[in-house]
Amino acid sequence: MVLPILITIVVSYLLGNLNGAIVVARLVAHEDVRTKGSGNAGLTNFTRNYGSKTSIFVIAIDMGKAIAACLLGGLLLKDYGLYQEGVALGGLCVILGHDFPALLGFRGGKGILSGVTVALMMDWKLGLLVFSIFLIAYFLTHYVSLGSVLSSGSFGFFYAWFHRESLFPIIVGFVLSGLLVWMHRANIGRLIRGEERKTNLLSKGNAK
Repeated sequence: MVLPILITIVVSYLLGNLNGAIVVARLVAHEDVRTKGSGNAGLTNFTRNYGSKTSIFVIAIDMGKAIAACLLGGLLLKDYGLYQEGVALGGLCVILGHDFPALLGFRGGKGILSGVTVALMMDWKLGLLVFSIFLIAYFLTHYVSLGSVLSSGSFGFFYAWFHRESLFPIIVGFVLSGLLVWMHRANIGRLIRGEERKTNLLSKGNAK
């Protein structure tokens, strides 16, 4: 069982290094998105600088790699009766690869797109729930960061409540929640100070 676990960890982490915002920005504008705007390699900064039309490709890459990592872990560990644990392991490692990509100088994104996808793979009902929390918070305030923090921060608690028998996935759920909130620590500070920028994800040039 050691080899399937190692394969899941390594491959999922490397998949995480495939950052959608960086890849698409280089293909579309021959630029590093990390040199633009906030310097973050995520969907929000990409959309602010390049518009929403090509954002669909960023979404496809970041969600696709999370799906692939979760399926890989689940399938490799399925024969050991650990499918859900494999999904959780793959999901954790792909987020770590996205946030701290060794192949990109450890300067990645904040992991919300991939994180929501991992939540959907671990429990699609809870994934939809936390995504709904994001949408409600975002459309009420136009603060992407607020929606991200509220949705990601709640996932671990929801998963633990509805899956009390699954120890490792519960731990992963809390780790992911804590990590995704921590990655938004600067945004939280700006929200508290009233300095956070609002964003319209449906258009370009959207600071309010």
